[in-house]
Amino acid sequence: MNKRIAVILPACNEEVTIREVILAFHASIPEASIYVIDNNSKDRTGALAAGALMEAGIPGRVISEPRQGKGNALRRAFQEVHADVYVLADADLTYPANRARDLMRPVLDGDADMVVGDRHSGGHYSEQNKRRLHGFGNDMVRNLINLFFKSNLRDVMSGYRVFSRTFVKNYAILVEGFQVETDMTLHALDKRFRIVEVPIEYVDRPAGSFSKLNTISDGARVLFTIAQILRYYRPFAFFGSIALIAMLLGLLAGVPVIHDWLTHRYIYHVPLAILAASLGTVSVGMLSIGLLLDGIAHQQQIRYELHLLSQTSEPGDG
Repeated sequence: MNKRIAVILPACNEEVTIREVILAFHASIPEASIYVIDNNSKDRTGALAAGALMEAGIPGRVISEPRQGKGNALRRAFQEVHADVYVLADADLTYPANRARDLMRPVLDGDADMVVGDRHSGGHYSEQNKRRLHGFGNDMVRNLINLFFKSNLRDVMSGYRVFSRTFVKNYAILVEGFQVETDMTLHALDKRFRIVEVPIEYVDRPAGSFSKLNTISDGARVLFTIAQILRYYRPFAFFGSIALIAMLLGLLAGVPVIHDWLTHRYIYHVPLAILAASLGTVSVGMLSIGLLLDGIAHQQQIRYELHLLSQTSEPGDG
C-alpha cells in the first residue's frame, strides 16, 4: 500500500522564500501533499503559497493559524492533516529539500518514529550560524537533555524532521513557540519513541529573509520548557535536585550553629539555626514530593504504553 506523505511548512512572513521551498519539496517528493501553515503572516506568504500549489498542481493547501507561534502552527497542522509520514521543515530555504527521502527512509522502513536532520555533525551549522550566543544555547540545552535522559543526541533543535503517524497522533503539543522542537525531542525520549539522526547540510537564510528567533527570550523559553518537562516526566530528578541544594545550603548555614554548640554549649547564631532547620525541612519535603510524583509518572508511563499497544492491536485480538 502506498504511504500517504505530507510535507508541513510552518510559515510566518516568508514571502521571499515560500514559493521556492514549495517547488523544491515537490521536486524531491512529487507524490507528497504539501501543507503551508500561514502563521499570522503580515505579507503575501499565504497568497504566494496558494498560487504555487495551484500552478504546479500540487495536492495540499494553505492552512491559516492566527495564533502566533510555531507550536500553535504545528498543533493546527497535526490536527487537520492525516498522513502516514509527516515531513516537517522551515519555509526559509535553510534546509535541503533534496535530502527529504534520506530522512524519510528510516520511518518508511519501520526503523524510526522520528528522524531529525542533524545540522551539527557535518559542521555546517557552526559555519553558517552568525549568532554565537544562539549556538552556545543550543549546546547547553543539548547537553542538559543528554544528561537527564541518558541520550546521545547531536541536534535537539533542528526544524527538519520526519515523523511516523503513531508519533504525530500521540503527541500533545502544549507549547506555543519555537521551543516546540525541544518539546517533541523530550517527548520522544520520555515515551521511548525511536529517534534517528541523519546528518544534513544547512545554509543561512537568503538575503531579504529575516529570522523570527530571539536568542535571549527564545532561549529562556526553551530552558523553561526543559524545567517543565523534568518536573512532569523526571520529577525525582527535578525535586531531588532542589532537595540536594536545600540540604547543602542548610548544612552551610548550620556550620556556625554547630560550632556554637560544640564550643559554648549555647547557640548564638539563632537566625542561622532557624534558617538551617527550615532548609532541612524543605529538603525533606522536596525529596518526599519527588518520590511521590515519580511513582505517579511511572503509572502514567504504563498507561501510555498500553494506549499505544491498543492502537496497534489486530482486529479480533483479545
